[in-house]
Amino acid sequence: MNFFRDLIDLLLPDLCAGCGKAPALLCDACAAPLSGAPRPVRAPAGVPSTWTVAHYEGSVQMVLANYKERGRTPLADPLGRALAHAIQAAAPTGVPLIVVPVPSSRRANRRRGHDPLGGVVDAALQHLRANGLNATKASALRQRRRTNDQAGLSAAERAANLSGALEVTPKTDMAGCRVLLADDVITTGASLAESARALRAAGAEVTAAATLAATPRRSPRW
Repeated sequence: MNFFRDLIDLLLPDLCAGCGKAPALLCDACAAPLSGAPRPVRAPAGVPSTWTVAHYEGSVQMVLANYKERGRTPLADPLGRALAHAIQAAAPTGVPLIVVPVPSSRRANRRRGHDPLGGVVDAALQHLRANGLNATKASALRQRRRTNDQAGLSAAERAANLSGALEVTPKTDMAGCRVLLADDVITTGASLAESARALRAAGAEVTAAATLAATPRRSPRW
């Protein structure tokens, strides 16, 4: 499958991942929502203080779909730049920053052929380090059991689906670490809440969270 995708990419010109019209990775109009100032999210109980950059709709939704599901991996850089702004807004000042991505399942990453969030976090940390911020990634979480696809589930169903689903990876010592969670989109907050629970159970202090986008129900009004 990757062979045919690479062949198509070679034969056809890249068109904007947001609108599918402009001959560019991202046109200015579709890049604009990812360049906004970070804002706090109305996060539910159990979710750490969360900052985001964009509404999960329109071109932003299309860009993420093209990156995650259609192999447009060069999008990791502009998405990483946007996430870096959210991380910087959420991060406590004056301390080394440990960023923990919310994990995807291994089967999802195999199906996609890459680790989408991991790639965005790596790009975000490159931008942060270039601006002098001491930041590292810790892939400290993993799924301890299989979960159902979250799409279409209610808030209560999402929480039940993920309850107790994550754990800190063996031989990873998070005790006493101050960490910031990173995810692509916050919808109900169930993924962030479960990630925070697992890290706290291992002795970590979860200071905040950062996402690229928030669904309309969680999006701040700006």
